[in-house]
Amino acid sequence: MMATGKMRIMLRGYDAPLLEQATEQILDAATRTGAQISGPVPMPTRRRRFTVIRSPHITKDSQEHFELWLHKRLVDIVEPSSKTMDVLQRLNVPNGVEVSVKVIQ
Repeated sequence: MMATGKMRIMLRGYDAPLLEQATEQILDAATRTGAQISGPVPMPTRRRRFTVIRSPHITKDSQEHFELWLHKRLVDIVEPSSKTMDVLQRLNVPNGVEVSVKVIQ
């Protein structure tokens, strides 16, 4: 039985190698079931910068700067079968990677 539409998978994570590992796991699982894949598409990396005063009582001139990089990947699976959906649901993704799945008609 073939599902109509496509499945859009968005992966987010702060650790780029873990994100790539999760993307490869999803691609391998989808290709084993014979699904047609579009992607992975690297989305723009979001960088959040924080400035913290080192000593709040002495001087404001001494500051530390921190950055958080949020990496994102987009994978589309065109015409996924029910077998593809079952395999993707049972997939064990590494900790630190957020996976969101949308079914688009």
